Amino acid sequence: MERLKVNTILDIVYRLRRGQPERAMERDLGHSRHTIRRYHALAAEQGYLDPGRPLPQPEEVLRALGDPPSPPRVASTVEPYRPAVQALLDSGVEMATIHRRLVKNHGYTGSYSAVKRFVRRLAPKQQEVVLRMETPPGQEAQVDFGGAGQQRDPQTGKLRQAYCFVMTLSFSRHQYTELVFDQKMATWIGCHRRAFEFFGGVPAELVIDNLKAAVISSSLSDPTLSVPYQKLAQHYGCLIHPCRVRTPEHKGKVENGVHYVQRSFLAGEEFFDLNEANRKLVEWIVAEAGLREHGTTHEAPLKRFGEIEQAALQPLPAQPFELLEVCRAKVHRDCYVQVGSCYYHAPYPYVGQTLEVYVYERTVQLYDGVKLIVTHERGLRKGQRLSRAEFYPAEKSLYVIRTREHCRQEASLVGPQCTEVVERLLSERPLDRLRSVQGILRLTEKYGARRVEAACERALRYGDPSYVRVKKVLAAGLEGAPQAVPAECVQAPLPVPTEAGPAYQYARRVEEFFGPSVLSAVEGEAVPC
Repeated sequence: MERLKVNTILDIVYRLRRGQPERAMERDLGHSRHTIRRYHALAAEQGYLDPGRPLPQPEEVLRALGDPPSPPRVASTVEPYRPAVQALLDSGVEMATIHRRLVKNHGYTGSYSAVKRFVRRLAPKQQEVVLRMETPPGQEAQVDFGGAGQQRDPQTGKLRQAYCFVMTLSFSRHQYTELVFDQKMATWIGCHRRAFEFFGGVPAELVIDNLKAAVISSSLSDPTLSVPYQKLAQHYGCLIHPCRVRTPEHKGKVENGVHYVQRSFLAGEEFFDLNEANRKLVEWIVAEAGLREHGTTHEAPLKRFGEIEQAALQPLPAQPFELLEVCRAKVHRDCYVQVGSCYYHAPYPYVGQTLEVYVYERTVQLYDGVKLIVTHERGLRKGQRLSRAEFYPAEKSLYVIRTREHCRQEASLVGPQCTEVVERLLSERPLDRLRSVQGILRLTEKYGARRVEAACERALRYGDPSYVRVKKVLAAGLEGAPQAVPAECVQAPLPVPTEAGPAYQYARRVEEFFGPSVLSAVEGEAVPC
């Protein structure tokens, strides 16, 4: 027969002392008179009905009752195999494998459930004791990602796997939630920044999961945060606490927050695209999630946040955090490093070295250790090259800097004769004479603009406006010499043709160019061999 609870037995003793009949106790307590009579006999036997004695203590009643009767138990079908099961347990074999080996090696015919019940009685599992952590206002926020199903990409119109970012303030349980399409560093940083702006302040500590964007190494004794996340924490003045791997209970507040968003907002709802979902999500946080009575605090999270926690948050910095990514990239032979799908110029002495690259929303910085080398605007399209002509060696940067238009501008500063030479060379077709023009302009560094201008004038005078001619004139120092044309270079004036005379004459006689034998052959005579 089932034993009554000690408090019920003490109530029966109390009622017997007060003289209440057994029939009335049956009506009030809901137990049969046979049961009440049985405890009446026990009370009389132990002297509990003596009005001069105090009511017995629960421990005294338990001693008088003795050990409770054991319920009938059918022997387990696994009992004959106890030694084999114990040996397998000591070896660390799991229960499913124990069942298979009993069937295979010992001819066991029972069920797997019987093995489980037997093992649990043989080696009962000790219940783990947990510590519930409560934090003061503004002290802690917990952060996590959760699945958000398929959502439509507003840019492509296609369905994509979405994720739910949740930051929950541990004191008030007020939360910020946002739907995104990835868990990359840029997304992780951007969600944190928008969450802090939503709360209007920054908690002192962040408890996070071991997300790859935040934690490089998840060792319990020595976790390593990614550089951008370190910079974010330093910028906002908060501490980061990574959880142990596979221990979601260490951030149970945000785990419950993620489940609440999934079950109460996302479940059964359809949105046109991700932008609409996020707009409605903000409204839902303020109008529904923030006004509900929380199951643990028994207060509305938004009320608890506004009245107590908001004032305890650290103020936001003057400028929001922008760093999205930190990586390492090698400087190639063309003096560029590749970051994502864009190329950024580095000074030529760093060719072959590996630099640290800090990627911000609008800029990209290249570092050699702690030394900032250059800051570029961030590339916006694939294959874009962000260049600096001065990063090439001097002899190579000349051809990058001195374009056709630049050469024309430089020539105009030297003088009109130099401009004329440059224009003639640049207009020559089909040969490209840009390098010749660059060479002429480079002569000003050695000889000066005045001498180059004079040399160009002399080259034009003699009908040879080329880089080689200008360079030879300057090398020989002839740019200032008299510019009279030698007599042998002057063509004699052509005589006026007459009816009797030849139409043309030459300044020199034919005999000066050809011997007498050639001349005789021309006139029809035999030419000696």
